[in-house]
Amino acid sequence: MSDTDFFRARLDAMIDLRHPLAVLATRMPWDQIEASVAPFLKRKPRMGRFSAVTDLFGTTAQVAGVGVSPAGRPRLPIRLMVSLLYLKHAYGLSDDEVVQRWAQDVLFQFFSGQQYFEHRLPCDCSLISRFRKDLGEPGVEELLKTTIDTAVALQALKKTDLQRVIVDSTVQEKAIAHPTDSRLLEVARKKLVRLAQRCGLALKQTYDKECTVLRRRAGGYAHAKQFKRLRRVVKRQRTVLGVLIREVQRKLGDLSASAQASLQALLALVRRVFKQQPKDKANTKVFALHAPEVDCIGKGKARQPYEWGCKVSIAVTHEHGLVVGARSFAGNPFDGHTLAAQLEQTTILLQDQGVKPHTAVVDLGYRGVDIDNPGVTIIHRGRYKSLTNQQRRWLKRRQAIEPVIGHLKDDHGLRRCWLKGETGDALNAVLAAAGFNIKWLMRAIAAKGIRPLWLLFLRLVAVAALGLAPATQVDQRMHPQLG
Repeated sequence: MSDTDFFRARLDAMIDLRHPLAVLATRMPWDQIEASVAPFLKRKPRMGRFSAVTDLFGTTAQVAGVGVSPAGRPRLPIRLMVSLLYLKHAYGLSDDEVVQRWAQDVLFQFFSGQQYFEHRLPCDCSLISRFRKDLGEPGVEELLKTTIDTAVALQALKKTDLQRVIVDSTVQEKAIAHPTDSRLLEVARKKLVRLAQRCGLALKQTYDKECTVLRRRAGGYAHAKQFKRLRRVVKRQRTVLGVLIREVQRKLGDLSASAQASLQALLALVRRVFKQQPKDKANTKVFALHAPEVDCIGKGKARQPYEWGCKVSIAVTHEHGLVVGARSFAGNPFDGHTLAAQLEQTTILLQDQGVKPHTAVVDLGYRGVDIDNPGVTIIHRGRYKSLTNQQRRWLKRRQAIEPVIGHLKDDHGLRRCWLKGETGDALNAVLAAAGFNIKWLMRAIAAKGIRPLWLLFLRLVAVAALGLAPATQVDQRMHPQLG
């Protein structure tokens, strides 16, 4: 925190302290967040490297760079970086947009713990990516857990409300182009040629000119629906890729071990693109060279029969719609097979509240998994005749999760994942849920008229000085709706 500055106005004197974001800044348990996140940011010990040193007594092996290095600049404040992650997903911004807006928005800086307005950017946008990577999935789950604990602390919902949840799944699309055979074969050829040349391989021919013409012809034939000519072009592209694969494989022995390892990894991926056919199973195909983990998922939508990404399971409270779980799954599993893992994550996030979900309201995609979820009552319309009247009323709110998923996609970044790999899918899903909860808390603060903690403290001091009843009792008599 900065020292007192007589020449600058404090942020709390420049903003409306009744704004929901300002109130939330005073109600979030920042010390608890820093304590839970700090273990993920410790410097990791290094294995070091061996080197041979020759002196008067002969050659000896020495190890350099072992242990924890003290080099490098100190980390930025944890509260600042956590706040940037919260604000990024709460307002649906990119890494670059959130740091630019932070330098302009007074409320953003107050939420981040600043005392005085700062005209400079808080950090480079690449530091947000590194911080997110250091946290990993357990770290961002701590951020989601904090939003749930804050909702209970603000009395926006009761602990018992967390025991009944609605669970549904959706698709988080990956940032890839629409996959076609012609494009995949051309991208595979370019990547293989570029890496081979970088490793020092002299190829007989790269086929750049011919394949550029073939790619343009394939696009024209597909647009004109001339599929026979299109198949002929794709066949030639596949032949060219096979020639390059075999040539690189023959000359692989002339390279160093590190170059061979990098080329072997790409060759394994390129061979899958070379061999796959349109009628192969979707779980064996490669849809993007830079994201081989992408799956083709069909959710039965008329407007979008197929989506390319990963399946994400979402759990929200039954009555209030607070997100209490978000988990990504690779491999396009059956919806019912994701329920146990989703309830496990929700139980972990709620363990500090002393409750766990005992009722899950789901759709028909979760039938037949009661044995895998002991102690949890699964309610769906497939067993409508055996439900009690209360359970039937609960079932009527099953579709309340659909607008939550819509807001997660449109407003908080769940629609398209730009982060790398399966880890990136998991991080984006959990952070989108945390951003939704931040907005949920702001709406709850505005609806309940919750005030900043220090304003309540000042009122208590004033009332105590006048010898009147405690401020909270006065507020409850005059304004029963205030929290």
